[in-house]
Amino acid sequence: MVELDWKNLPFGYIKTDFNVRCTYKDGKWGELEVSDSEYFPIHIAATALHYGQEAFEGMKAYRGKDGKVRLFRWDENAKRMQRSAEGILMAKIPDHLFHDAVVKAVKLNEKFVPPYGTGASLYIRPLLFGSGAEVGVRPAKEYTFIIFVTPVGPYFKEGFNPVRIAIVRDSDRAAPLGTGTLKVGGNYAASLRGVERAHKAGYGSPMYLDAKEKKYIDEIGAANFFGVKNNTYITPKSESILPSITNMSLIQLAQDLGLKVERRPIAEDELSSFEEVGACGTAAVISPIGEIADLDSGKVYQYCKNGKPGPISTKLYETLVGIQYGDVEDRHSWVTIIE
Repeated sequence: MVELDWKNLPFGYIKTDFNVRCTYKDGKWGELEVSDSEYFPIHIAATALHYGQEAFEGMKAYRGKDGKVRLFRWDENAKRMQRSAEGILMAKIPDHLFHDAVVKAVKLNEKFVPPYGTGASLYIRPLLFGSGAEVGVRPAKEYTFIIFVTPVGPYFKEGFNPVRIAIVRDSDRAAPLGTGTLKVGGNYAASLRGVERAHKAGYGSPMYLDAKEKKYIDEIGAANFFGVKNNTYITPKSESILPSITNMSLIQLAQDLGLKVERRPIAEDELSSFEEVGACGTAAVISPIGEIADLDSGKVYQYCKNGKPGPISTKLYETLVGIQYGDVEDRHSWVTIIE
């Protein structure tokens, strides 16, 4: 294992030893290749550069108390990348190729999987992009699939402690019938203005409302939103938000804990009625929210009055993280141990 300050890792890029690559050409995927380079040659007319033919995933590997390395719901990441590829007309990656590439990338860099108990994990970034040359607006005929890994700490520096969120109205991340339900780079480029505005105002992340009416909650930056009240876990239903694998898992865990679950539109003015609210995703798992401020109206919603996450958010977080690290029974067969 390499020597790093595991307990104080940022959520950022740290070079590891190897990455895994594969090329789609002449109608089929080639063999997996291993590289120790952080760079690759790309054609100046590649469709990824000009027309945004690019999709990615975010997932993690966790080292348990038993020393074993675990993946969490890798098959759902494979499915979501396939949906993203289909949505912007790229070659889809078969499950077996996705799985083999992920496992190979983790095994080759196993010394970078953080020790158990540090709160850190190995972030896995599958990337698919159009590498074939086209000048007209059309899908490429050639695609490149790459997986690199990097050890990371918490996404928000606060960790599992309340964060402050700002509602932004002067930009949209995605719109209905667009690419909002796909994990493609363009959505994140579109969110940068909102992220910057929130950060400049002293908040951790922006909250986006629906692009059509500016009335309903869509996403928290790159994370899904949830709220809890009356023993019910409530999360937005929208045609422009990414289907979060973490949120999907929390919905099941909430039901396991005896909560009711509702997936429906959530108007901004409903925020005052929630007992707990949070953001969820692979990077943050759960970030409990202590404050949501509307930067335009000046209205502020307060939560976590004692400065601590609510009991339901805490239970959900501890259960999900416990499953990922092998400390809690995996009742739904979500975990794959890398042998």
